[in-house]
Amino acid sequence: MKAIISTTIITLLACLSLQAKERPNIVLIFLDDAAYSDFRPFGNPPYATPNVERLAAEGVRYTRFHVPQAVCSASRAALLTGCYPHRNRVVNAIAPGRRGLDPKHPIIAETFKQHGYATAHFGKWHLGDIPATRPMSRGFDQHAGLLVSNDMWRHNPVWKKGHGDLPLPYWENGAIKIADISPDDQKHLTAWATEGATRFIRSQAGKQPFFLYLAHSMPHVPLYCRDEFKGKSGAGLYGDVITEIDWSVGEIMTALRESGVEQDTIVLFTSDNGPWEEFGNHAGKTPFREHKATSFEGGIRSAFTVKYPRELKPGTVSDRAFGSIDLYPTLAALAKVPLQEKDTDGKNVWPLMRGDEGAQNPHRHYFISTGWDLEAVMSSDGKWKLHLPHGYRDVIRAGHDGGRGETQTSMLEESLFNLIDDPIEQNNLIAKHSDIAKELREAGADYLKRFPPAAE
Repeated sequence: MKAIISTTIITLLACLSLQAKERPNIVLIFLDDAAYSDFRPFGNPPYATPNVERLAAEGVRYTRFHVPQAVCSASRAALLTGCYPHRNRVVNAIAPGRRGLDPKHPIIAETFKQHGYATAHFGKWHLGDIPATRPMSRGFDQHAGLLVSNDMWRHNPVWKKGHGDLPLPYWENGAIKIADISPDDQKHLTAWATEGATRFIRSQAGKQPFFLYLAHSMPHVPLYCRDEFKGKSGAGLYGDVITEIDWSVGEIMTALRESGVEQDTIVLFTSDNGPWEEFGNHAGKTPFREHKATSFEGGIRSAFTVKYPRELKPGTVSDRAFGSIDLYPTLAALAKVPLQEKDTDGKNVWPLMRGDEGAQNPHRHYFISTGWDLEAVMSSDGKWKLHLPHGYRDVIRAGHDGGRGETQTSMLEESLFNLIDDPIEQNNLIAKHSDIAKELREAGADYLKRFPPAAE
């Protein structure tokens, strides 16, 4: 009997080890309000980001990756469900105590856990803080971090004025660890998330495949970093915060290498949306038009790099267009996790990401919204973008050192842009290419028939 039990255990362990090698580990690093040009592979900031540069050099840098809505909660819900905001019904940013992401929409952690993956989330959640919507209720084995944004905090005068003296708790594995975080606690958010993530990697390596979602609260305002990073960048507090995030990326890569799983792990690095420009020197820089909470490229185009030694050619730069809604079905295909195509709007774009000859984007269009308003429709190759008429928040005076600037509502007429020739969206070609505009306009109308807007 003992021999049979021993043989069974050995066989089980061997199967788990083989499964871990055949099915990739996944590390998804997701920043908050990082600008496209914050890291050197994508821009030329006045500080060093050697670890993100190395990640890009060892993987593929994608220059035309976009999100469907350039706001915290909406972008995160789209990422984790593979669905547009009009479908998963998460738009804008979820306030404490409000309805979060409906459990009827499965997220990547739930599906992967059901198929043998260990799962963990560290950092910012922002998909609901009521029990049914918290990370431990949504498929994560481990969790530590904030359930809402780090500015939803009684130490933020603007927030306190509208919402009162609400505490901002720090959670760990389903329980409150710190009842109300202090400014000093905020300094450690990046480090705490990184330490949790590296412990998880080291504990899981070689056992079973794992999905790690590391969602940093930074560089969303208010900005904080540990004391050892203050002044390190030589480019102010924003540069110091980015420098600490770069350190975090280095720690993750080291943990993967030292644990012997580097070759078997997909590492993805991106941001939920573009910068919050009205905060001036406490926001990043983008080469594109406008910023967070708009449907312009400055809001929806995020820096994106992926490393997977088994399948991606190191040092490659790709200009193929695709979106964050595609990551869930793409990763599921790589992990041999079955999905019902009807459950997601995203598609498997791995052949496109890998650079396969002749690979085409399986979509016809992508749809960009702000709140419940459909504001733009993009061709799937990323060339043409039709803006429907809408108002948008335009910065007229940037803030300084954490102070918020001033904005006004500007109006945009229906506009068609060629993003290949005009990525900053300046030259309206709608009169010259009315046929293309008509096709995109009709696609937008069909989208709204499928997913009608709802009241807030």
